[in-house]
Amino acid sequence: MTEDKKSTILPVSGAKGSVASSNDDVQAFLAKVRSTPPVKHRGEAGRLIFAMDATMSRQPAWDQALNIQAEMFEETSKIGGLDVQLIYFRGFRECRASKWVSDPRALAELMTRVDCRGGNTQIAKVLSHIKKETEKQKVDAVVYVGDCMEENVDLLCDRAGQIGLMGTPMFMFQEGHEPAAETAFREIARLTRGAFLRFDSGSARQLRELLSAVAVYAAGGHAALESHSKTAGLETRRLLEQLK
Repeated sequence: MTEDKKSTILPVSGAKGSVASSNDDVQAFLAKVRSTPPVKHRGEAGRLIFAMDATMSRQPAWDQALNIQAEMFEETSKIGGLDVQLIYFRGFRECRASKWVSDPRALAELMTRVDCRGGNTQIAKVLSHIKKETEKQKVDAVVYVGDCMEENVDLLCDRAGQIGLMGTPMFMFQEGHEPAAETAFREIARLTRGAFLRFDSGSARQLRELLSAVAVYAAGGHAALESHSKTAGLETRRLLEQLK
């Protein structure tokens, strides 16, 4: 799939297994979320950055991932008040960010224009972009979905620490079991007071539910999540219990 030249996705500048997640992993994720400070809105829409690794290693599960990532915003459309920005990297030094959008359908359309291309990870650019966006206006949460890490972990941690000081939690979702990625993702989550969870093809339902819960939380804080949990599954209700 080729990218529409008229899309609202713009270049970003910056420094150059088969087993589903265990209950222990989910509980660890929820325990981390418990320490996340409540969202405090300023009478304006919540803001969430959704970051994706679109390198070739993610191709086998890409279509499923797109569906999950698009569906996570369906619940937020019912309560309103969430602006989302998509950022992804792929290929040779290609890292792009969309405009901020408030319509989940617009975000889903942007996602479907992206296909996987070979290249190394560019997480440092993503972190630099998050910091720059937060300096302009508060970002309530970041979701990152990826499977590997091929950069200087100390550099990533330094940038994550700066984001953490600005009060923006990062929810790190790892596809698969790559050890270096897990180490980096866990540390980024810790430094930003976010959370980490590993998933694979067997975790689709669980991942969809948790991603939706994070989006609802970013949009409206505890009250919105509590309302959402009345019709959501067990994992969302557990998330609400941990956040109280």
